[in-house]
Amino acid sequence: MIKNTWVVVPALNEADNLVVVVPRILSELVMLGGEGHVLVVDDGSTDKTREVMDDLADRHEAVEVISLGRNLGKASALRRGFERALAEDADVVVMMDADGQDDPAELPLLLARLEDGADLVTGARTVRHDRFIKRHTSKLYNATTARLSGTPGRDFNSGFKVMRADVARHVSPMLYGELHRYLTVVAHWLGFRVAEVSVQHHERLHGRTKYGLARFWRGFVDLVTVRFLMSYESRPSHLFSGIGLVSLALGGLALAYLLVERVSGAAVGGRPLLIAGVVLALGGLQLVLFGLLAELHVYSRQRERA
Repeated sequence: MIKNTWVVVPALNEADNLVVVVPRILSELVMLGGEGHVLVVDDGSTDKTREVMDDLADRHEAVEVISLGRNLGKASALRRGFERALAEDADVVVMMDADGQDDPAELPLLLARLEDGADLVTGARTVRHDRFIKRHTSKLYNATTARLSGTPGRDFNSGFKVMRADVARHVSPMLYGELHRYLTVVAHWLGFRVAEVSVQHHERLHGRTKYGLARFWRGFVDLVTVRFLMSYESRPSHLFSGIGLVSLALGGLALAYLLVERVSGAAVGGRPLLIAGVVLALGGLQLVLFGLLAELHVYSRQRERA
């Protein structure tokens, strides 16, 4: 039984949309029963977002607003919202966008899937009302993410998700930069059960999207970052020392070959292979030592936690 639900809504210059979206969320929470809260995190807006939210908070006890001093990004706004919800003993944390494209009426479907055993449920936008470029770059992004991460899903970038408090607690440290797009991937790699439910997707109520092509390319860089952190956070020497040993071996073979050549009477002082061999050997040695130092850091951190 879900008793305490917190809906976290990050917002940047969405004043015209919030006056419509927040009351809709509140109405849905009332019908769901239990204790429901709407928390809007104002991510350094320059419009009337703060004034609108202050008015809504005055009129509705279940509405709260956190205003960030400047624009820190959606991930940071979500992290602040998650921290607040967890501090209030939330059972379930919901994240929704403020532009009105996510339909609060779909909340019962997502929560039902959560109660069926999932730990994190994404509202998958099977029919999207976005620009042509955004729709097709998202398809490519989602297909690539599923293939590279091994995480089941069709719409990783959806901002409409519900999760158990334990999931929110574990993924919150990853909410920086633009890594919020990989919450499903992170949750899956941490061993949580992830699922998707098809939801209605609407056109933006007011204003313009903040999506740009630069976000598309940054998304792939972020995927590499997440995969690295998930794969090597607790065993960095497997990566750095592994590469270092290969480099050291190649450098050693090159230098051994040149040594044989020199003993045979050939001149090796000006040969590029000599420089390459020295660079590979020294670089490999440095990577091995760096991997061991990183492993020592992980070991020390684990002892502090124990």
